[in-house]
Amino acid sequence: MRNTVREVRLERGLSQAQLGEAMGVSRQTIISIETGRYLPSLPLAVSLARFFDTAVEELFHDDD
Repeated sequence: MRNTVREVRLERGLSQAQLGEAMGVSRQTIISIETGRYLPSLPLAVSLARFFDTAVEELFHDDD
């Protein structure tokens, strides 16, 4: 599974720490999501999509 969290975060001018704080998770969790080492729970994925005003499918998608 690939994601565009890093790209969208950078477009918005946010640090990993700022995004983590907004989502109620650690900076390390954001790093792990961005690098693909951690697949977020559905509630966290939905929260990220809402925060960025986009669809979950735009942030997270299959490698295909």
